[in-house]
Amino acid sequence: MMRLMEKYEKEVIPKMMERFGYKNKMAVPKIEKVVVNCGFGRLLYGKTPAEKEKIYNEVLDNLALICGQRPVLTKARKSISGFKIRKGMPLGAKVTLRKKRMYDFLERLIHIALPRSRDFQGILPKSFDKNGNLTIGIKEHIAFPEIDPEKASHIFGLEVTIVTNAKSREEGLELLKLLGFPIKS
Repeated sequence: MMRLMEKYEKEVIPKMMERFGYKNKMAVPKIEKVVVNCGFGRLLYGKTPAEKEKIYNEVLDNLALICGQRPVLTKARKSISGFKIRKGMPLGAKVTLRKKRMYDFLERLIHIALPRSRDFQGILPKSFDKNGNLTIGIKEHIAFPEIDPEKASHIFGLEVTIVTNAKSREEGLELLKLLGFPIKS
């Protein structure tokens, strides 16, 4: 099986140059970064401070296992009384992956996590924005092989955003399709 970076250089660049008429291989769009984030505000609702600490430490550890990089805790910017949120309260975590870690994560996402996730039938083309970036949601983090489902006491979802430097939606869609993403036609 060819690694994702090799596949990009050997197969994707020539096909993209042919399809979109690029004169130079440096003009071919590429994946710049992958942002993985999750919100765990619902898990913390009605818990004591010690329980909250335990929950978000578990979420951070699981995200670190999945991504291979320590996540950053995201905190509430302002208080919202209707949701019982106070300014500075931890509500989620995010990881920005680049270069080797990004490609390693994408390989596991394409070949293992997406096929293992429940009721997965492919990525819808409407998940792409006008700049060719893809955002997908994964309902259960236990789809990743690094997480042992028996040991996971809390199941949380992830949002994965794949940022490309494509100029249009069509270019981004074609790039990820050629890389092997399971995109519905």
